[in-house]
Amino acid sequence: MYNYRMTLQYDGSRYDGWLRAKDEGSNTVENKIVEVLKKLTNQDIELICGCRTEKGVHALAQVANFKLEKHLSALEIRNYLNRYLPRDIAVYELMEVYERFNAQLNAKSKTYEYRLDIANIADVFSRKYAYHTFDKPDFKALHEGAKYFLGKHDFKAFTTAKRSKSTVKDIKNVSLEIEDHYAYLRIKANDFMHNQARLMIGFLLDVSTGLKKAEDVKKALDGENITMSLPAESYGLFLKEIEY
Repeated sequence: MYNYRMTLQYDGSRYDGWLRAKDEGSNTVENKIVEVLKKLTNQDIELICGCRTEKGVHALAQVANFKLEKHLSALEIRNYLNRYLPRDIAVYELMEVYERFNAQLNAKSKTYEYRLDIANIADVFSRKYAYHTFDKPDFKALHEGAKYFLGKHDFKAFTTAKRSKSTVKDIKNVSLEIEDHYAYLRIKANDFMHNQARLMIGFLLDVSTGLKKAEDVKKALDGENITMSLPAESYGLFLKEIEY
């Protein structure tokens, strides 16, 4: 078997996430790629990704791997994919790797980036990719709340997953970068559960607007009876990086 690793970008606006259903033809990013690969190889493809993004979430650098019975050049596969995939999915790197590489199991950390438009008037041309806050957030309060997320915690209050092997995750870093009228909130962790990133960001945004206190983050992590925030809008969220 020949193992291939790809790095790709996609606009998740019109997709039901990376993987939601196994139904052939379901509107997921995975299914779009598998359909094209099957036409090229005449083989049923198992596509393994580094991080399953949810409905409407974008990717700047998703990583996936797949195996073929017959050898093809990586350049040929990449060019074929980019020719026949929808224009909102692009493979910008594809290479042959050792057979045991697994995009999911070998991932050491994953980073999500949330984009905020903090201008008084929303930018019309970024409205599909950045959440407009209307009132400028209190970033000092947001920083205070973010500190409670750092390290290993039980994030069962911050996921919509019905079942998970473990709800304990290790948050390695939470950072904020401000450029002109935009703010970029980034969360790096060993792994994320379903909707975890959006629920964490939604909670921090409520802290930044005074709806929640910074200490409420700790209360939620400790399992205290506290009203949870709504998940942040998916269109502002990007899978930024996966480290191996």
